[in-house]
Amino acid sequence: MRVETVRAAIEPIVASLDLEVFDLSIDGRTLQLTVDRDGGVDLDALTAATRAVSAALDAADQSGPDLGSGSYSLEVSSPGLERPLRTPTHFRRAVGATVSIKAVSAEPDGETVRYRGLLVEAGDDGCTVDVDGSHLNVSYDAVVAAHTVFEWVPAPKPGSGRRQKKSAKKKVATP
Repeated sequence: MRVETVRAAIEPIVASLDLEVFDLSIDGRTLQLTVDRDGGVDLDALTAATRAVSAALDAADQSGPDLGSGSYSLEVSSPGLERPLRTPTHFRRAVGATVSIKAVSAEPDGETVRYRGLLVEAGDDGCTVDVDGSHLNVSYDAVVAAHTVFEWVPAPKPGSGRRQKKSAKKKVATP
């Protein structure tokens, strides 16, 4: 099973739906496809991608290209709110977002370090993360895992907002 072969077969199909292949993996007999586009994807887009990719794989070969003989499962999803960052393109799209990065330090001991901060720049070889005001450069080669961090902001409780006090005017009787 070769991910590259399957990717080459389905990328044009996904692109025809105005989507892009965000990630693709094969886990046993399951083909896991993650699609995305600017502005995100909705259920209709996921349904259309599932139908088109499934039909194309079945037409190309009864078992799908390079999936071996027999049946397979197709899972199509969006990257979600806390999306994984695996490629330079993923990092570039996340510039301005809060990220969490687990990386191997450049020190001789090669300890694993974790960074959480604002992704301020993403190039071809690495990225820059603002962690508490310090800009840290992280090489993609050192990244073990990375993802965006969705910042949950609780909704204000009803009635807990500030009330403006009404100014009371006293009526003064005039003689």
